Amino acid sequence: MIRMVVQFLILILLLGVVPFLAGSLLLRPETKEGRNPIYCWVSGQMLLWAGFQMICVPLILAWQKDNFRHLCLLFGLFTMVVSVTALAMMLRRKRQRAAVINVVRSDGRKDKAAIMLWLVVMALLILQLVLAAVLAYEEGDDAFYVAVTTVTEKSNAMYQILPYTGRPTIFDARHGLAPFPIWIAFLSRLTGIHAATMSQIILPIVLIAMAYACFYLIGKRLVGDRRRGLPLFLLFIELLVIFGGQSLYTSENFLLVRTAQGKAVLANIVIPFILLLLFLLAEKLQNGEKPGLRYWLTVGMAMVSGCLCSTQGALMVCLALGAGGLCVAVCYRRWKVILPVAACCIVPAGFVLLYLLLA
Repeated sequence: MIRMVVQFLILILLLGVVPFLAGSLLLRPETKEGRNPIYCWVSGQMLLWAGFQMICVPLILAWQKDNFRHLCLLFGLFTMVVSVTALAMMLRRKRQRAAVINVVRSDGRKDKAAIMLWLVVMALLILQLVLAAVLAYEEGDDAFYVAVTTVTEKSNAMYQILPYTGRPTIFDARHGLAPFPIWIAFLSRLTGIHAATMSQIILPIVLIAMAYACFYLIGKRLVGDRRRGLPLFLLFIELLVIFGGQSLYTSENFLLVRTAQGKAVLANIVIPFILLLLFLLAEKLQNGEKPGLRYWLTVGMAMVSGCLCSTQGALMVCLALGAGGLCVAVCYRRWKVILPVAACCIVPAGFVLLYLLLA
């Protein structure tokens, strides 16, 4: 019982507290985004994923024995430095942050219809989280990805052992350059929870919640101050997800049954977050504001996170940001925006070229 409590606390620390602290490094507390803990949590996870990608891939390419143990030490150190730095900055600011989902306007009048809509939204979200945790779905790719996570955690070798046979294998550029299963193995190593349990039960709850957090942030930009608009938007998204299983390859199906696979994270978290950042860019330009260095760092972290999820993701995030950034530049006639957009695509483009060289 004590062991389960300790594991639960470590999970909260790794998947909740540390991402929030990391996100505070990318935000200014006086901005609207800086006062939003949901945005802070998601952007912080992008920072951690980007750091993991930049640490893990060189270790995989080094092809040394016990490289996973070295990864745990280096990324653990990276996480500790980020957390301590964020805590120091928060103590220096001496400000407390809190967030409440407002279904009541500042005038104090309650909207019963909006409250009922929020209750329905929360009920459907809880239903999806519970079913994702308690139901088992036969998914062929899990025979590889979950096995890679388990083999990595047990053997301390990353992609050096073929999970189907347990024998040594050659370097696989397709999977080696997008080590999302290794991140799951890292979580399993630090918490002591079995890799299969982490992949099939725990991470679906966290990642589905993070996906809806992205949709929530996007919805706030789309519907504005309308009381019932945001819950209606989220309710519409939930219905699309629940009834989106018309094909094995829809993003809705990936979210519910392939949640802990990198492809699902790319389609339902990383790309929507990049779209959210494009919304913010357009919003800032319309208000005559400059995006600033921290904004572009957040964009860069999201781009590298797409590389962690999938080798194809490195190309897709470049297309998404490039097309969106060009549209924003044309609409607002701010051609200088193209330069930082191109700079944010350098690392993903480098991973694309690396894949072409190694494949």
